[in-house]
Amino acid sequence: MMNKKPFLYRLGVFLLGPIFKLYYNPKIIGAENIPDDGPILIVGNHIHLYDQCHALISTKRFITYMAKKEYFDSKKTAWFFKSVGCIPVDRSKKDEHATESALKVLRNGGAVGLFPEGTRNKTDLFLQPFKFGAVSMAKKTEAYLVPFGITGDYKFRSKNLIVRFGKPFKVGDMELEEANDKLFKTVEGLMKENLK
Repeated sequence: MMNKKPFLYRLGVFLLGPIFKLYYNPKIIGAENIPDDGPILIVGNHIHLYDQCHALISTKRFITYMAKKEYFDSKKTAWFFKSVGCIPVDRSKKDEHATESALKVLRNGGAVGLFPEGTRNKTDLFLQPFKFGAVSMAKKTEAYLVPFGITGDYKFRSKNLIVRFGKPFKVGDMELEEANDKLFKTVEGLMKENLK
């Protein structure tokens, strides 16, 4: 199974995880919904650069994150994203190489993290439309989709930063359109649940 954590990944979660929790004070709900093994895609909304940190500190599994290739183009950030095992994605086109790299992780029983919105939400929309990459990869590999919803502010000792993981589900016989709609509504529902 492809689940060997890079050294910097292990070090980061061990050292920076507690600092992240102490500083931002996130309330994490439903982490037990993340399967301990088997192929999974951890997918949710995207509001901040640190969104992926919640998944990293919520499971002992190694999560291979898909990140925009611009992070790999800059010497300041490239070393870090390469060292923690991220997959670069060229968002200007349909990046077959990135997709195949992620599929390889899933076919080996690993975990992939991505944001179906494609980029951070800086719009007035509650949730941006989802791209089809997550449901397409889940269907091809029979991986579980593990949805999550993030709401709140990234402030010191935040009072409202909440991350809620939902029940995992498979695409199965669903058409991609139907599966993507289900994923979108599930993430939207988790976000709304946070705000109650």
